[in-house]
Amino acid sequence: MAEHPHALLVRRGYDAFSRGDMDTLRSLMTGDATHHVPGSHPLSGDFKGVDATLDMYRRLFEETGGTVRVEVRSILVDGRGHAISLHRFTAERNGKKIDETGGIIFRIVGDKITDLDECVEDIDRSNEFWS
Repeated sequence: MAEHPHALLVRRGYDAFSRGDMDTLRSLMTGDATHHVPGSHPLSGDFKGVDATLDMYRRLFEETGGTVRVEVRSILVDGRGHAISLHRFTAERNGKKIDETGGIIFRIVGDKITDLDECVEDIDRSNEFWS
């Protein structure tokens, strides 16, 4: 059975992120898309607009010396503009390593991502890694 278009959109986003392909990521999001990152570290907060979101992604790669990796585990859709992804996230930074499960709740309008709400397995571990 063919994958739902929203699942395909999310999968394309993960693939582009993994390749560092910011042009493709830009094409998958609305101009006012917002990515919400939980925690109390320098890379947490609400990144409003595609430029701010892509800059945050650039910083993830920069802060980890390009070691950041995400591996999609599953994508769930409701057929009404919501998708949920579960992924494995690994990275190294300043002698520290992180390896945990995470997820993102996507809001999709038409064929574009408008909002990304990120969730992490252990918020304290995430704060410590990024601080």
